[in-house]
Amino acid sequence: MSTSLKDYSRLRNESDIRGIAIEGVPGQEVNLTEEACRDIARGFALWLLDRTDKRPLRVAVGRDSRLSGPKLLEWMADSLSGQGISVTDMGLTSTPAMFMTTKTPGYMFDGAVMVTASHLPYNRNGYKFFTPEGGLEASDIKSIVSLANGDRTSGLEPAGVDKGEFMQVYSKRLADMIRTACGEERPLEGLKIVVDAGNGAGGFYASGVLEPLGADTTGSRYLEPNGSFPNHIPNPENKEAMESITQAVLESGADLGIIFDTDVDRAGAVLKDGSELNRNRLIAMLSAMLLRDHPKTTIVTDSVTSAGLSEFITSHNGMHHRFKRGYRNVINESIRLNSQGIDSQLAIETSGHGAFKDNYFLDDGAYIVTRLIIELSRGVKRGYTLGSLIDGLKEPVESREFRMNLDCEDFKSYGAGIIGELETYAASRPGWSIAPSNYEGIRVNLDGEHGNGWFLLRLSLHEPLMPLNIESDEAGGVKKIAGELSEFILRWDRLDSSSLISAAKG
Repeated sequence: MSTSLKDYSRLRNESDIRGIAIEGVPGQEVNLTEEACRDIARGFALWLLDRTDKRPLRVAVGRDSRLSGPKLLEWMADSLSGQGISVTDMGLTSTPAMFMTTKTPGYMFDGAVMVTASHLPYNRNGYKFFTPEGGLEASDIKSIVSLANGDRTSGLEPAGVDKGEFMQVYSKRLADMIRTACGEERPLEGLKIVVDAGNGAGGFYASGVLEPLGADTTGSRYLEPNGSFPNHIPNPENKEAMESITQAVLESGADLGIIFDTDVDRAGAVLKDGSELNRNRLIAMLSAMLLRDHPKTTIVTDSVTSAGLSEFITSHNGMHHRFKRGYRNVINESIRLNSQGIDSQLAIETSGHGAFKDNYFLDDGAYIVTRLIIELSRGVKRGYTLGSLIDGLKEPVESREFRMNLDCEDFKSYGAGIIGELETYAASRPGWSIAPSNYEGIRVNLDGEHGNGWFLLRLSLHEPLMPLNIESDEAGGVKKIAGELSEFILRWDRLDSSSLISAAKG
């Protein structure tokens, strides 16, 4: 392929690379080809080499359980080596572990690459990139893609690819974290904790972290890697996945259930009584734990967190700072606040992407559940339950998300126009009030007469659609708020509002 015909920009997904890696889904043609992967690897090598005079540079490469993972890793490793990068193939790993290869004594790689597409379907895959400073930003990925589209090479001699292993080191780090916090060698004896890895890369947590600490993990599910994901999508936001771990907890009588996404940068949990611990509930629990030791710290979340969560954080002597959706947006905002002298110990999305200040602001699902397990062990000894930490959390009576497609080429301008006019419209409506400090779309609070809740309309980060979140503190409130919005939304003929209109009619 000539340089003029190369265009890998379609593979750029904000702060990583994603595409279709294998055939199998009708209408989805493979675009993460061998040539594309090798070119992107060359682009990353050049980008990394341009940042330093150090030679040779060392890069670790790992993958999750996806069927296309071994080939994509091989192409990445071989191409990096061809540009003079010394590569170590770590095999099956988690995304957070790959970052930690740049921070762990005895390893201290100059960069790392994870082959993953997170929770996306089995036919997709991609690459996440790290340096010791953290995950790459969207601007970095844009630069890598630009270099991949060209023909430039490093001119260095090939450096070779070695085999390595890191997950035992990473697992021991987490286990030692629990030992240190609890002051015991086997602090989980007497506890039953089950794991649902969804056949992704998270099965290590049962055998590598929990069992050495004395936990009983019988009843765990789908720990074996299987890139076709035959049981359910590995995703804590997926209804079927959460039903699976809930069933595992109740059937085995476990004290806690843990579920990971495919590459373990996200997690959710289920308490002993079968109640789910994800989204607002997970954020509330982590906030309550942090605010004991860091009073008045700022918890940064995405824009769709509930009004009850904000009240909960405030009641626990904390500050709640809603920001834009997108895990890099939330993390970067927390980092920015800290740089201005405002302590922010946690950045977390409702999706389960959570990053702690004391863990390099790395979104690490295994680190999140490790914090939960420490709290579980302490609670057993001191006479309280994990669930008691969120007793004061006010949860909405109803909540729903509508995903309304935009049928126009310039969807971003069209969507921005809707949001702009809605802001004017909302300001004139009785019982409506625009929420302060809004960083994304428009969030509006409605009083009891008009639905007793709120809505947030925003433009999707990547797709031609507008998500609308509605939450209400009364039965029938979502229908009422949908009806309140319908008059305005129907003005926009390029916005598919059929689901909203249907909800308004009940």
